[in-house]
Amino acid sequence: MLTEATTHGTLLGGRVSYRQFRDGYRTGIEPVLLAATVQARPGARVIEAGCGAGAGLLCLASRLPGVSGAGIEQDPATAALARRNLDENGLADWPVLVAGVEDPAIPMLVEAIPRFDHAIANPPWHRNTATMSPSPRRDLARRAPEGALAGWTASLVRLLRDGGTLTMILPSALHARATASMTACGLGTIRLLPLWPLSGKPARIVLVQGTVGGHGDGVVLPGLVLHRPGGGYTDAAEAILRSGEALPMDLSA
Repeated sequence: MLTEATTHGTLLGGRVSYRQFRDGYRTGIEPVLLAATVQARPGARVIEAGCGAGAGLLCLASRLPGVSGAGIEQDPATAALARRNLDENGLADWPVLVAGVEDPAIPMLVEAIPRFDHAIANPPWHRNTATMSPSPRRDLARRAPEGALAGWTASLVRLLRDGGTLTMILPSALHARATASMTACGLGTIRLLPLWPLSGKPARIVLVQGTVGGHGDGVVLPGLVLHRPGGGYTDAAEAILRSGEALPMDLSA
Protein backbone atom coordinates (compact mmCIF):
# COMPACT_ATOMS: atom_id res chain seq x y z
CA MET A 1 0.00 0.00 0.00
CA LEU A 2 1.33 3.45 -0.94
CA THR A 3 1.60 5.89 1.95
CA GLU A 4 3.90 8.56 0.44
CA ALA A 5 2.74 11.60 -1.49
CA THR A 6 2.88 11.33 -5.28
CA THR A 7 2.50 13.71 -8.19
CA HIS A 8 0.51 12.90 -11.29
CA GLY A 9 1.61 13.77 -14.81
CA THR A 10 1.96 12.26 -18.25
CA LEU A 11 4.59 10.88 -20.62
CA LEU A 12 4.82 10.85 -24.43
CA GLY A 13 2.87 14.06 -24.88
CA GLY A 14 -0.05 12.91 -22.72
CA ARG A 15 -0.40 9.41 -24.13
CA VAL A 16 0.68 7.80 -20.84
CA SER A 17 -0.57 8.53 -17.32
CA TYR A 18 2.30 8.55 -14.83
CA ARG A 19 2.64 8.96 -11.07
CA GLN A 20 5.92 9.39 -9.20
CA PHE A 21 6.90 10.20 -5.63
CA ARG A 22 6.82 13.88 -4.77
CA ASP A 23 10.12 13.66 -2.89
CA GLY A 24 13.39 11.87 -3.66
CA TYR A 25 14.28 10.34 -7.01
CA ARG A 26 12.42 11.89 -9.96
CA THR A 27 12.18 10.38 -13.42
CA GLY A 28 14.26 11.91 -16.21
CA ILE A 29 14.27 11.27 -19.94
CA GLU A 30 16.40 8.12 -19.66
CA PRO A 31 13.58 5.53 -19.44
CA VAL A 32 11.75 7.17 -22.34
CA LEU A 33 14.86 6.96 -24.50
CA LEU A 34 15.50 3.37 -23.43
CA ALA A 35 12.01 2.30 -24.41
CA ALA A 36 12.47 3.98 -27.79
CA THR A 37 15.43 1.71 -28.62
CA VAL A 38 13.34 -1.47 -28.52
CA GLN A 39 12.34 -2.74 -31.93
CA ALA A 40 10.01 -5.68 -31.44
CA ARG A 41 7.09 -7.41 -33.08
CA PRO A 42 3.81 -8.22 -31.30
CA GLY A 43 4.34 -11.10 -28.91
CA ALA A 44 7.91 -10.17 -28.01
CA ARG A 45 8.86 -10.19 -24.33
CA VAL A 46 10.77 -7.28 -22.78
CA ILE A 47 12.14 -6.91 -19.27
CA GLU A 48 13.33 -3.70 -17.62
CA ALA A 49 15.82 -3.92 -14.76
CA GLY A 50 15.58 -1.22 -12.13
CA CYS A 51 12.24 -0.15 -13.58
CA GLY A 52 11.51 2.48 -10.94
CA ALA A 53 7.91 3.67 -11.09
CA GLY A 54 7.49 2.08 -14.53
CA ALA A 55 8.13 4.96 -16.95
CA GLY A 56 10.11 2.82 -19.40
CA LEU A 57 7.57 0.00 -19.42
CA LEU A 58 4.69 2.42 -19.90
CA CYS A 59 6.37 4.09 -22.87
CA LEU A 60 7.21 0.71 -24.33
CA ALA A 61 3.60 -0.44 -24.16
CA SER A 62 2.39 2.80 -25.76
CA ARG A 63 4.90 2.57 -28.62
CA LEU A 64 4.59 -1.15 -29.30
CA PRO A 65 1.10 -2.54 -28.68
CA GLY A 66 1.17 -6.31 -28.54
CA VAL A 67 4.48 -6.76 -26.72
CA SER A 68 4.53 -8.05 -23.15
CA GLY A 69 6.72 -6.61 -20.42
CA ALA A 70 7.99 -7.17 -16.91
CA GLY A 71 9.95 -5.08 -14.46
CA ILE A 72 12.45 -5.69 -11.69
CA GLU A 73 12.63 -3.14 -8.86
CA GLN A 74 14.31 -3.68 -5.49
CA ASP A 75 12.57 -0.88 -3.55
CA PRO A 76 9.15 -2.22 -2.43
CA ALA A 77 7.44 1.19 -2.34
CA THR A 78 8.68 2.09 -5.82
CA ALA A 79 7.64 -1.33 -7.12
CA ALA A 80 4.16 -0.75 -5.68
CA LEU A 81 3.96 2.59 -7.46
CA ALA A 82 5.05 0.94 -10.71
CA ARG A 83 2.32 -1.63 -10.20
CA ARG A 84 -0.24 1.15 -9.74
CA ASN A 85 0.98 2.97 -12.87
CA LEU A 86 0.77 -0.18 -14.95
CA ASP A 87 -2.71 -0.96 -13.64
CA GLU A 88 -3.93 2.57 -14.43
CA ASN A 89 -2.62 2.26 -17.98
CA GLY A 90 -4.34 -1.05 -18.69
CA LEU A 91 -1.28 -3.25 -18.10
CA ALA A 92 -2.44 -5.28 -15.11
CA ASP A 93 -0.86 -8.45 -16.52
CA TRP A 94 2.69 -6.97 -16.62
CA PRO A 95 4.49 -8.21 -13.49
CA VAL A 96 6.85 -6.14 -11.31
CA LEU A 97 9.25 -8.29 -9.32
CA VAL A 98 10.48 -6.91 -5.99
CA ALA A 99 14.10 -8.05 -6.06
CA GLY A 100 17.65 -6.97 -6.74
CA VAL A 101 18.72 -7.41 -10.35
CA GLU A 102 21.58 -9.70 -9.29
CA ASP A 103 19.32 -11.95 -7.20
CA PRO A 104 20.14 -15.52 -8.37
CA ALA A 105 16.45 -16.45 -8.07
CA ILE A 106 15.36 -13.96 -10.76
CA PRO A 107 15.34 -16.54 -13.62
CA MET A 108 12.94 -18.69 -11.62
CA LEU A 109 10.78 -15.73 -10.58
CA VAL A 110 10.24 -14.57 -14.15
CA GLU A 111 9.77 -18.12 -15.47
CA ALA A 112 12.07 -17.20 -18.34
CA ILE A 113 11.14 -20.03 -20.71
CA PRO A 114 10.96 -18.85 -23.41
CA ARG A 115 13.50 -16.25 -22.48
CA PHE A 116 13.06 -12.54 -23.06
CA ASP A 117 13.66 -10.99 -26.45
CA HIS A 118 14.96 -7.69 -25.06
CA ALA A 119 16.22 -6.28 -21.78
CA ILE A 120 16.66 -2.59 -20.99
CA ALA A 121 18.27 -0.95 -17.97
CA ASN A 122 19.40 2.35 -16.49
CA PRO A 123 21.81 0.89 -13.91
CA PRO A 124 22.97 2.76 -10.81
CA TRP A 125 26.41 4.21 -11.49
CA HIS A 126 27.48 6.56 -8.69
CA ARG A 127 30.43 5.11 -6.79
CA ASN A 128 29.57 3.59 -3.42
CA THR A 129 32.06 6.00 -1.83
CA ALA A 130 30.35 9.09 -3.28
CA THR A 131 28.55 11.55 -0.99
CA MET A 132 25.26 10.10 0.16
CA SER A 133 21.99 11.68 -0.92
CA PRO A 134 19.58 12.80 1.84
CA SER A 135 16.99 10.62 0.06
CA PRO A 136 17.55 6.88 0.69
CA ARG A 137 15.46 6.05 -2.37
CA ARG A 138 17.58 8.30 -4.58
CA ASP A 139 20.70 6.63 -3.19
CA LEU A 140 19.28 3.19 -3.93
CA ALA A 141 18.52 4.20 -7.52
CA ARG A 142 21.90 5.78 -8.25
CA ARG A 143 24.62 4.39 -5.94
CA ALA A 144 26.38 1.21 -7.05
CA PRO A 145 29.00 -1.01 -5.42
CA GLU A 146 32.14 -1.87 -7.36
CA GLY A 147 31.40 -4.39 -10.08
CA ALA A 148 27.67 -3.66 -10.22
CA LEU A 149 27.67 -2.96 -13.97
CA ALA A 150 29.25 -6.33 -14.73
CA GLY A 151 26.84 -8.01 -12.32
CA TRP A 152 23.78 -6.43 -13.91
CA THR A 153 25.01 -7.39 -17.38
CA ALA A 154 25.61 -11.02 -16.43
CA SER A 155 22.24 -11.31 -14.67
CA LEU A 156 20.28 -9.85 -17.57
CA VAL A 157 22.04 -11.89 -20.23
CA ARG A 158 20.85 -15.04 -18.42
CA LEU A 159 17.27 -13.94 -19.09
CA LEU A 160 17.71 -13.38 -22.83
CA ARG A 161 17.19 -15.75 -25.73
CA ASP A 162 19.83 -16.24 -28.38
CA GLY A 163 19.70 -13.17 -30.60
CA GLY A 164 18.10 -11.08 -27.86
CA THR A 165 19.37 -7.60 -27.05
CA LEU A 166 20.48 -5.83 -23.90
CA THR A 167 20.40 -2.03 -23.99
CA MET A 168 21.74 0.20 -21.21
CA ILE A 169 21.81 3.98 -20.80
CA LEU A 170 24.92 5.17 -18.97
CA PRO A 171 27.28 8.10 -18.44
CA SER A 172 29.64 8.30 -21.40
CA ALA A 173 32.63 7.66 -19.11
CA LEU A 174 31.35 4.10 -18.58
CA HIS A 175 30.95 3.08 -22.21
CA ALA A 176 34.23 1.13 -22.30
CA ARG A 177 33.36 -0.71 -19.10
CA ALA A 178 29.90 -1.52 -20.43
CA THR A 179 31.32 -2.84 -23.70
CA ALA A 180 33.83 -5.01 -21.83
CA SER A 181 31.09 -6.39 -19.57
CA MET A 182 28.88 -7.23 -22.54
CA THR A 183 31.70 -8.90 -24.44
CA ALA A 184 32.62 -10.99 -21.38
CA CYS A 185 29.01 -12.22 -21.19
CA GLY A 186 28.81 -13.33 -24.82
CA LEU A 187 27.19 -10.24 -26.30
CA GLY A 188 28.42 -9.06 -29.68
CA THR A 189 27.53 -6.63 -32.48
CA ILE A 190 27.80 -3.89 -29.87
CA ARG A 191 26.35 -0.51 -30.81
CA LEU A 192 27.08 2.80 -29.12
CA LEU A 193 24.73 5.74 -29.58
CA PRO A 194 25.88 9.07 -28.06
CA LEU A 195 23.35 11.55 -26.71
CA TRP A 196 24.73 15.03 -27.35
CA PRO A 197 23.41 17.75 -24.98
CA LEU A 198 24.02 20.33 -27.74
CA SER A 199 25.49 20.12 -31.23
CA GLY A 200 29.29 20.20 -30.98
CA LYS A 201 29.35 19.37 -27.25
CA PRO A 202 30.73 16.14 -25.75
CA ALA A 203 28.16 13.43 -25.02
CA ARG A 204 27.45 12.99 -21.33
CA ILE A 205 25.15 10.00 -21.77
CA VAL A 206 25.32 7.05 -24.16
CA LEU A 207 23.17 4.10 -25.09
CA VAL A 208 25.03 0.79 -25.39
CA GLN A 209 23.41 -2.27 -26.93
CA GLY A 210 24.69 -5.80 -27.43
CA THR A 211 23.18 -8.90 -29.02
CA VAL A 212 23.37 -12.37 -27.50
CA GLY A 213 25.58 -14.42 -29.82
CA GLY A 214 26.10 -11.44 -32.13
CA HIS A 215 29.16 -11.67 -34.39
CA GLY A 216 28.93 -8.37 -36.24
CA ASP A 217 31.40 -5.53 -35.87
CA GLY A 218 30.86 -2.95 -33.18
CA VAL A 219 29.72 0.47 -34.39
CA VAL A 220 29.41 4.02 -33.09
CA LEU A 221 26.13 5.44 -34.38
CA PRO A 222 25.57 9.08 -35.38
CA GLY A 223 23.77 9.79 -32.12
CA LEU A 224 21.03 12.21 -31.11
CA VAL A 225 21.33 15.93 -30.31
CA LEU A 226 18.95 16.61 -27.43
CA HIS A 227 18.74 20.39 -27.11
CA ARG A 228 18.62 23.49 -29.28
CA PRO A 229 21.20 26.24 -28.68
CA GLY A 230 18.52 28.60 -27.41
CA GLY A 231 16.81 26.05 -25.18
CA GLY A 232 14.23 23.32 -25.59
CA TYR A 233 14.50 19.96 -27.29
CA THR A 234 15.44 19.49 -30.92
CA ASP A 235 12.77 18.29 -33.34
CA ALA A 236 14.42 14.85 -33.41
CA ALA A 237 14.37 14.60 -29.61
CA GLU A 238 10.78 15.87 -29.42
CA ALA A 239 9.71 13.18 -31.86
CA ILE A 240 11.00 10.52 -29.48
CA LEU A 241 10.14 12.09 -26.11
CA ARG A 242 6.71 13.50 -27.01
CA SER A 243 5.49 11.64 -30.08
CA GLY A 244 6.76 8.16 -29.25
CA GLU A 245 8.93 7.65 -32.32
CA ALA A 246 11.70 5.04 -32.30
CA LEU A 247 15.40 5.60 -31.61
CA PRO A 248 16.89 2.83 -33.75
CA MET A 249 20.18 1.31 -32.63
CA ASP A 250 21.33 0.50 -36.14
CA LEU A 251 22.46 2.23 -39.32
CA SER A 252 19.35 1.50 -41.37
CA ALA A 253 17.30 4.45 -40.08
